[in-house]
Amino acid sequence: MAFQINSNLGAMDAYNALAKTSAQTQKAQLELASQKRINSVSDDTSGYRVGKELSAKVSLMKSAMSNVSSAKSLLSTAESALSSINDLLIQIKGKISAGTDPTKNTTALANDIVALGDEINSIFTNTKFNDTTLLSGASVPASSNFIFKTGETENTTINFGSMNTLDLSSISGTGSVVTGATISTLDVGQLQTDVQDALGKIGNYSQRLDVKDQYLSAAVTNAQSTVDNIFGADVAQQQLDATKGNIAQQISTTMLAQLNSAPQQLLSLFR
Repeated sequence: MAFQINSNLGAMDAYNALAKTSAQTQKAQLELASQKRINSVSDDTSGYRVGKELSAKVSLMKSAMSNVSSAKSLLSTAESALSSINDLLIQIKGKISAGTDPTKNTTALANDIVALGDEINSIFTNTKFNDTTLLSGASVPASSNFIFKTGETENTTINFGSMNTLDLSSISGTGSVVTGATISTLDVGQLQTDVQDALGKIGNYSQRLDVKDQYLSAAVTNAQSTVDNIFGADVAQQQLDATKGNIAQQISTTMLAQLNSAPQQLLSLFR
């Protein structure tokens, strides 16, 4: 082996090996610390892009799931109100039928109908979801549509029919108030049909939203699993690599120290 003072090639090679080992060890330690295989785009360019695109889709689908949940809550609120109205209309129809009995007090029956009609009117006016009136009033969209984004590009439109245009004046305390003499002329059949049609629509919307919720839940789980596979670090393997790297660093440092001092052996030639 030739000894040269100006260039210690063995020490330089050992230094390069130590630098490479240190970089590999640091990479393994970073993956352990972050629990991620990809910490920058340089780690895996294509994987980084695919993972970020999937992460964006997961975020959109989670927002869609939240919208589906809001839509279902809105439907539940409207269903409860319309079910109560339907029950009140049944009572009114019973009192209208009783009004045909000449032995009954038609004035009292008329007052009962007005009271029930006022309650129906109150439910129509005051049924709200997050301060949005659902069945009547200025808060209802002009088209009576409630639009929810339930997918990346998909919207679900909810419509209760003509709820915001129903005329309740014939049975409520406003407008033409029913009297004992007019009970026999009352007809709430169309009103009840409209309410029942709206309830049927609510049932159909709820079924559709349940399907969308199940689909989105599965899609989010699958997409998130793929993102985790792309970005997630193999902790066990990286722990082995980090341990191996630490040992290699210690050995490389020792060898570098020995090779770096090799030229000093030349001094023994001058004794």
